[in-house]
Amino acid sequence: MKNKILNRHLKLNLGLRILCLGMFLLVLGCETDDTQTVARSTTLVWEDNFDLDGAPDSSRWGYDLGDGSEQGILGWGNEELQYYTDRPENATIQNGILLITAREETFEGASYTSARLSTKDRFEQRYGRFEARIRLPFGQGIWPAFWMLGADIDENPWPGAGEIDIMEYRGQEPTILIGSVHGPGYSGGDAISKEYTLENDRFDTGFHIFGIEWGPDFINYYVDDVLYNQITPEDIDEETNGQGVWVFNKPFYILMNLAVGGTFVGSPNAETQFPQTMLVDYVRVYELDENLFNN
Repeated sequence: MKNKILNRHLKLNLGLRILCLGMFLLVLGCETDDTQTVARSTTLVWEDNFDLDGAPDSSRWGYDLGDGSEQGILGWGNEELQYYTDRPENATIQNGILLITAREETFEGASYTSARLSTKDRFEQRYGRFEARIRLPFGQGIWPAFWMLGADIDENPWPGAGEIDIMEYRGQEPTILIGSVHGPGYSGGDAISKEYTLENDRFDTGFHIFGIEWGPDFINYYVDDVLYNQITPEDIDEETNGQGVWVFNKPFYILMNLAVGGTFVGSPNAETQFPQTMLVDYVRVYELDENLFNN
């Protein structure tokens, strides 16, 4: 009987020690998380819920048109294969969802059509939370993106104006997405990027929320509120041996597009099915309280 009581006492002691250790590690973990820069973006300042069927709201969205050759950079600088239009066949709202659709068809000399929408000259903001709830398409050579460009791009050509890729994705890899920044000294294939892998699921089978929270000296990347990457000026210095420039302290505007082909994804193949559609449930922008951070 004494041995049983002693054993119970030892087990209780051991259990209490394990519990205390767990609580200590939890507190330690919280203290570590608290040292990270986490934005508090709760004030909604701009949104589109795509409530009205038909064309996207022209007060919120404009179109980039053509195959990119007008800018002297065929394929929008990436050797893309589509021709962007403003036709309802390529961009329309149905039942509360924006549909951006890539089609295989001959159009203005191209073999594919699609759409690229932006808020340029309509909405731009410095800092805050930018997010969209999207269901992605699938297939070799399919390249959807939700991203941002510096609003001064007309006077400060890319990559000087800066680019924030909130989400881009290779259709042939339906569980992986990439978040990146581009700027002077780290653009194109040398962008500073990180991948996120969706476990036990695919991005083309349901909607997911893709977002950033952006402050004076950080950009946090989220998928469904999971923080998977933080990019800071120190990261750029380290990745570029001090040659890169942090250009993310000014207003940016939003873009959404569905490209076909290009250097990032390669061309479609015989197994790629068309049409392919990027479904957008909403886009929202929240203001960042800059008083919470040291500039």
